[in-house]
Amino acid sequence: MTPATTPATTPTFTLPPGAEATAPPERRGVPRDGVALLAVRPGQVTAHRFRDLPGLLEPGDVVVVNTSPTVPARLDAVRSDGLVTPVHVATTLDDGSWVVEVRRPDNTGPDRGVEPGSVLRLPGGVRLELIEGFPTPAHASRLWRARTEPQVSAAEHLARHGSPIRYGYLAGAVALPELQNVYATDLGGEEMGSAEMASAGRPFTESVLVRLMARGVAVLPLLLHAGVSSPELHEPPAPERFVVPAATARLVASTRAAGGRVVAVGTTVTRALETATGEDGVPRPASGWTDLVLGPDRPARVVNGLVTGLHEPQASHLQLLAAVAGPALVDEAYRAAVDGALLWHEFGDSMLFLP
Repeated sequence: MTPATTPATTPTFTLPPGAEATAPPERRGVPRDGVALLAVRPGQVTAHRFRDLPGLLEPGDVVVVNTSPTVPARLDAVRSDGLVTPVHVATTLDDGSWVVEVRRPDNTGPDRGVEPGSVLRLPGGVRLELIEGFPTPAHASRLWRARTEPQVSAAEHLARHGSPIRYGYLAGAVALPELQNVYATDLGGEEMGSAEMASAGRPFTESVLVRLMARGVAVLPLLLHAGVSSPELHEPPAPERFVVPAATARLVASTRAAGGRVVAVGTTVTRALETATGEDGVPRPASGWTDLVLGPDRPARVVNGLVTGLHEPQASHLQLLAAVAGPALVDEAYRAAVDGALLWHEFGDSMLFLP
């Protein structure tokens, strides 16, 4: 693999051979909170295990987590030519339509050959018709707004017929419990949840959460339903549904006012919190859809600490990291991750940015 061509605000690096985590760490004898953790501060990068996180923060800091549960968002669909192909369900819209990605039959990427009006047969006798590109209808996209016939709840249909989304770097199938964060909340009803795990939170365990609280670090919830990941070069994340509760907004605001750090667990938390934060730097209760993309023109206003996994060279998430920690610190962190043979993707290792 050659180094990716990236904007100046993101690091340029080569993903080393063998750097992809191909299975949950528990399968190689490492507990959730036993994965590696790089603590990254200006001029200092130190190596730890994730279980050491509480000792790296200070009383009065807050940690904000995304409690959205992961759902089995992959369906096996039958195309008009009879081939079976994966369909990834990213989210559902307010009018009941679905947002989907039609994959190639071998799951190596999105199927760019599908067109508006294409119909696929889903399990349970449901027809799925592609209507238009999403989020821009006239723009060719790997994501589509689609409708089902008969109209069915995506949450219920996936619970009955779906399986977890998986990509080629995984050595095999994973069970849904392996893709749940320990603080994920059962939504019930027809709310869908996240198509893919908000994976920055996966290394958290009940023990880590208890020790954070015992140290005087509050753990605050919000909700953002993550869609399918963005593997295309510099592709920004699609709009996602979120809720920042009043109590979380209030405690984050008081923490910043008192000089404490607001540590977001992952890009989903950062996106939701920053959407709820005005130009005055004060977060307020908010809900709905966010299409916010952080970067050089819109740096972080309230988040000043970040727990994250490791993203591929071309991932747009790297711009969000730079918007929180600054490009120089992100570049230093990724050099250390490559040199230290850390593991990438949702079952890999972690970083803690404290800019």
